[in-house]
Amino acid sequence: MDTKPGFGLLGTGLVAPFHAKSLINSKKAKLIAAVDIDPKRLKAFCEEYDCRAYATLEEMLGDDRISVVNVLTPNHLHFDAVMACAAAGKHVLVEKPPAMSLKDTDIMIRACRDHGVKFGVSLQCRVRKAVQAVKRAIDSGRFGRLLHADAFMKWYRSPDYYHSDAWRSSRRFGAGVTIQHAFHYIDLLYYLAGSVKSVQAQMSNLAHPDVRLEDTLLAFLEFSNGARGVVEASTAFWPGTELRIEINGTDGNAIIVGERIETWKFKDEQPEDETIRNIGSAEILTGASGPADFAYFDHQAVIEDMVEAIQMQREPIIAVPLARGTLEIALAMYKSARENSVIYLPLENESNIWDE
Repeated sequence: MDTKPGFGLLGTGLVAPFHAKSLINSKKAKLIAAVDIDPKRLKAFCEEYDCRAYATLEEMLGDDRISVVNVLTPNHLHFDAVMACAAAGKHVLVEKPPAMSLKDTDIMIRACRDHGVKFGVSLQCRVRKAVQAVKRAIDSGRFGRLLHADAFMKWYRSPDYYHSDAWRSSRRFGAGVTIQHAFHYIDLLYYLAGSVKSVQAQMSNLAHPDVRLEDTLLAFLEFSNGARGVVEASTAFWPGTELRIEINGTDGNAIIVGERIETWKFKDEQPEDETIRNIGSAEILTGASGPADFAYFDHQAVIEDMVEAIQMQREPIIAVPLARGTLEIALAMYKSARENSVIYLPLENESNIWDE
């Protein structure tokens, strides 16, 4: 008898195949069903991945075989979906960002806690071996005093990308480069360097004039520990270059390119350093040249951790409360760009951020 927890997917759009492939190839979880408002897309998806098609979320929530729902809807629809899943007693794994506001995020966190369900978020870049190596080095003090933590995401998305789904060209639906693409890498800086004290950001549209949102972000961060940081993110730069994360301290320097370690230098050389320098491969794509140009392995790790969290009665490795700070930084960036000012955290007023 197959005792693997069952998963249902809410949404069969661009990211859904990565979740489906993760489940199909997992020894810990299984794909049961999917829902989508587009019947044709849903039918094709369920035929390809051999799962049941449900017309509505309510119908899928009635399936007792499903323990976890992966919420893969457009960003502005996460809140209602998560609340419905929690009320039905289903554990939830939501795509990033968890919601469009801190207020909604806090309500969802409380609802999941009150209903006794796990609540994780797909910020799968955190689980990459290169990122984990840097995290361990920071936590063990090998960098000394952190000086800078920077993220450079210079990607390309064609105009067709922004029109492939109606929500992808709408600011108020959360389609700008900051909240939709760079969120993963803002999250890595938050995860590695810690909380942020202040944000100053500029946003522009360099290559997609037919959509009313930012395709380019330049932001300066001041971390609570005194370090500084820069985020450069864009979908305007053809043909797109790999993500770059740089961490500099008084005693060390590490650079991640894509999912591999490019630079690993410390004053106190350790026996494991040579192995760490060989982490990752340039052959594994991480989204620079196209919206589907990346592997599913990181998603699979997050999904399988959710299974273990349920079985061991612990929190998921990327529980939503651990990502709330990333959303706060992103919202502060939008507020800073709108007001042309430095924004200090905690963010006290998030009103009007999504006004067009």
